[in-house]
Amino acid sequence: MPRRFVHRHQQPLHPRTWIKAALGGLIGVGLVAMLGEWSGLPLLVAPLGASAVLLFGLPDNPLSQPANLIGGHLIATTLALLLDAWLPHSFWTMALAVGLVIGILGLARLTHPPAGADPIVVMMVHPGWDFLLTPVLAGTVALVLLALAIHRLPPRVVYPLPVGRSG
Repeated sequence: MPRRFVHRHQQPLHPRTWIKAALGGLIGVGLVAMLGEWSGLPLLVAPLGASAVLLFGLPDNPLSQPANLIGGHLIATTLALLLDAWLPHSFWTMALAVGLVIGILGLARLTHPPAGADPIVVMMVHPGWDFLLTPVLAGTVALVLLALAIHRLPPRVVYPLPVGRSG
C-alpha cells in the first residue's frame, strides 16, 4: 500500500488545542441536541455534530467560517424541504438533493461538508418549514456563538477569519 494512503497530513497541534475543541464539541452538540429535542426533531444533531468537528477542531479552515456553517445548512435544508415537497420520496430524491447541495454551495462559495447530510435528514423525517428555524438556524447560530467564546480561551484562535484571509 502506498505510504500516501496512511500518512497523516494533518499537522500536530498542542494537546490543549484538542481539549478545547472537545469541550466546544461537548457543549455545542449538547446545546443543539437540546434544541432538537425541544423541536421534536433531534436527528439534525448528526449534521451539526459534524459541523462541530470543523468549527472547534479546525476553526481556521474556510469551511468552518460562520457564513459557510450557517449559510450552508440553511441553503441545504431549504433546498431539501422544497424537493421533499415537490418530488416523490425515494432514494434518488435524496441523491439528487445531495448532489444539488454540493453544486449550489460550491457556486455560492458556502461549502460546508456536513450540510450535505441535511437533505438526507429532511427526506427521512419530512419535517415542516419550521424545521428551518429550529433546529437548523437556532442550532447553527448557537454553535457559532459558542465558538466565538471557546476560541477566546487559551490557546487563543482568531475566529472568524479576518476578511480577505482564506485559511
